[in-house]
Amino acid sequence: MSSHSEPATVRIAPNNPVFDLPVIVGIEEGLFAQAGLDVAFSATYADRERDNAQTPFMGRLKEQLFDCGGADSYNVCEWASIDRLERGARGGKLAALRAAVAAQAILSFDDALQTPRDMVDVPVMVQELTGSHYTTLQMLESACGAGHVKIENGGLPQARWAALKAGTARAVAVMEPFISLGLKEGAHIIAASFYRGGEVIAPDLSPELRKAYYDAENKAVDMINADFRKYARHIAAQAKGALEPSELLRAFVHYKHVDHYSEELFTRAYDWMKARGMSDGHSEHIALVVG
Repeated sequence: MSSHSEPATVRIAPNNPVFDLPVIVGIEEGLFAQAGLDVAFSATYADRERDNAQTPFMGRLKEQLFDCGGADSYNVCEWASIDRLERGARGGKLAALRAAVAAQAILSFDDALQTPRDMVDVPVMVQELTGSHYTTLQMLESACGAGHVKIENGGLPQARWAALKAGTARAVAVMEPFISLGLKEGAHIIAASFYRGGEVIAPDLSPELRKAYYDAENKAVDMINADFRKYARHIAAQAKGALEPSELLRAFVHYKHVDHYSEELFTRAYDWMKARGMSDGHSEHIALVVG
């Protein structure tokens, strides 16, 4: 990228702050600007809150923004990255494994539910075809048997947490800050699983631009790991004042440099999806993933 050219514009569709934190920090600390990039979110987190359990998943804000050209990139869980690219019309690709390595945890206030084996035929509230859904299946299938894992679509994590508090859900799958908030307010963890996600990009982002973007994002990761507490407020803010940044537990999210999504990892995920009817299985690594 030439030093005299205008900054290259990259617009990001928001996911959740726990997953977007390296982008937030990269903007806040001027790391993208230093790399000659004009990076910004194409919508706010408040905009995202219009998504609910009844919103068709391809009509949710981040997918909609990307498919209509309103965003150049967004991150979503590994399995959903594959799913969205197979369904989407824009011709995007999966450029990398995202920097956030986060846990989904199944939470409950119900003393009868203590281990995954207790979850036989007990509905778990998730957001359909996102990380909470896929990880719940993976956490419970071996303990309960695939036919006894019950999924209930509950929309965004704040809605699932609200349902658990209100007693309209016995168990929910959530990530930070709602794991820390749940433990603070007396819920317990039945199971937890760490997972990454994919960085979905538009087809017109050049290799040079992608390298500049990910180099800057990796610098943001280093800053987060050097002083997580400095940036914890961005994640805690999703709890709307119910959780102080100092109360956000460090155990349930890690950050590392983005990685190439190898054919081996893709094949493992894709085979799992095909076995459960979550993909027709007509794609290959080379068709969906940047080389």
